Amino acid sequence: ELGWISKVHVNRPAVVRHAEHIKKWRTVKGNWQAAWLLKAVTCIDLTTLSGDDTPSNVRRLCFKAKHPIREDLLKALDMHDKGITVGAVCVYPTRVSDAVNALKAAGCDIPVASVAAGFPSGQTPLETKLAEIKLAVEYGAREIDIVISRSLVLTGQWEGLYKEIRQCREACGEAHMKTILATGELGSLANVYKASMIAMMAGSDFIKTSTGKEVENATFPVGVVMMRAIREFYWQTGNKVGFKPAGGIRTAKEAITWLMLVKEELGVEWLTPELFRLGASSLLEDIEKQIFYHVTGSCALQHDLATA
Repeated sequence: ELGWISKVHVNRPAVVRHAEHIKKWRTVKGNWQAAWLLKAVTCIDLTTLSGDDTPSNVRRLCFKAKHPIREDLLKALDMHDKGITVGAVCVYPTRVSDAVNALKAAGCDIPVASVAAGFPSGQTPLETKLAEIKLAVEYGAREIDIVISRSLVLTGQWEGLYKEIRQCREACGEAHMKTILATGELGSLANVYKASMIAMMAGSDFIKTSTGKEVENATFPVGVVMMRAIREFYWQTGNKVGFKPAGGIRTAKEAITWLMLVKEELGVEWLTPELFRLGASSLLEDIEKQIFYHVTGSCALQHDLATA
């Protein structure tokens, strides 16, 4: 429905002012902060996307995914029996089998997500993208994070973008598809809104801000625009699409602010792993440090959180 995006206008100064206001929100304290942080943990896609990834460091990541917070800290919060794990483990396609086997051996059902479709640049032929998606699913990935061709957005080829994402959706089969917009490379907030809408029309289960490899990753102005698109799409169709900010989210305070923003823009029903994820590789370490301080009253030393 190109009519939905043909007359889109984004008031950038107003969005930026709103984003500055968001940064000034006071964070919660005490037990409320601990509760929000544990909620954030359950929504993390614990990620390793490095050229030197090996089966051993993927296994270590999977162990951390199952035990994101030290057991004694959870017992002190009376949360040790609530089954707190991260939302998913995210790796490259070649490491999917390692992650699936490690999680199976650990006896947990955390889904494995795989980046695909020419990640991170998207500058590969469509046939190669589709083959990569199918291989990742074949290896056992239950979630696929695809990346769009930015050139289709920058040149206004909206039907072409729709068709490409639609074919990726079909290649994913039963796997959930998260569509990475790489918003830092789309040129304008209007393009972010339009790309969000097209991705949702094409069947995306999630829309995601960034690959984490761009110069500019998840920002609050972009988050606001994408969430407004999700809200509009829900009003128009009745379909709830998830949101995933990724890249540059490293502190517990930032994670809580993103949670609060989702609550304000989309509502409490979006604050579940089914509709909200945080893409991060180092965020969990800071969250565990904050929970350690809340429980013990002292700052964690390096050996206190050895697997962080």
